[in-house]
Amino acid sequence: MKLYIKYMVSLRCKMMVKEELKKLGIHYVIVDLGMVEILEDITQEQHDILKINLLKSGLELLDNKRSILIEKIKGVIVEMIHYSDEVPRVNYSDFISEKLGYDYTYLSNIFSEVKGITIQQFIIIHKIERVKELLLYDELNLTEIAYLMHYSSVAHLSNQFKKITGLSPSFYKSLKEKRVGTLENV
Repeated sequence: MKLYIKYMVSLRCKMMVKEELKKLGIHYVIVDLGMVEILEDITQEQHDILKINLLKSGLELLDNKRSILIEKIKGVIVEMIHYSDEVPRVNYSDFISEKLGYDYTYLSNIFSEVKGITIQQFIIIHKIERVKELLLYDELNLTEIAYLMHYSSVAHLSNQFKKITGLSPSFYKSLKEKRVGTLENV
């Protein structure tokens, strides 16, 4: 049996879910971002308690099929951008469609209807968040980041970064250096 959980986007969330399942005596096979596969069916009481306990932690157990599909789409995108070593070289639409087994137009229409933004906008927002992380780690230069994140050029990355954040990548990086300098003076 599979359970789908909204807002489950980090390793910390996975640990939290594992702990809640353990408290209820529910044996799991897989705890992944947005999804848990359990060995046995759970009782309505276990379901209700799990739902309440997850809500206390900011997570939501999903029951609605559309919500589940939206979370699956988001999960594929988050996994692809934040937890994969390399962004796929195929179109995002092909990748998402193939991964979930649905026509991309169908997925796109549902996503836009429910979330109020397109899948492409959601991808861009997450790519920029990932670029911010990479800039702060200071291990890669902007050219390497642009290549890693599958941008056609550094200029394309810089323009998109500025459009989303209001800052240039170099200015954003300099803010980190100013913060570190300020902390050292405290």
